[in-house]
Amino acid sequence: MSAEPMLAHTVFFTLHDNSVEAKQKLVAACKEYLAGQPGVVFFAAGTLAGDIDWSVSDRDFDVALYLVFENRAAHDQYQESAGHVRFMEEHESNWKQLRSFDAYVRPKK
Repeated sequence: MSAEPMLAHTVFFTLHDNSVEAKQKLVAACKEYLAGQPGVVFFAAGTLAGDIDWSVSDRDFDVALYLVFENRAAHDQYQESAGHVRFMEEHESNWKQLRSFDAYVRPKK
């Protein structure tokens, strides 16, 4: 196992237009522009699980994006990548709120 931890980057989007079509458009854009970036070891994007409503569930989002990078350097390169920049330029006008969470993680041995 690498001495350097991986970086988990999780983003929750709340949309101005949160129609089914708008949410699916953002998920598709995540897949088109953000999946497959160098240094990504895990990628997933999807919509709020509407059938799950536990007392501790945070339901204040429409679309979730999960990326795990090999390390901090791969994450930093992703932030400046053409795909990430284009994704933001094309879609940020519909973001009512964006919450980003970053954590250093290690898989179970």
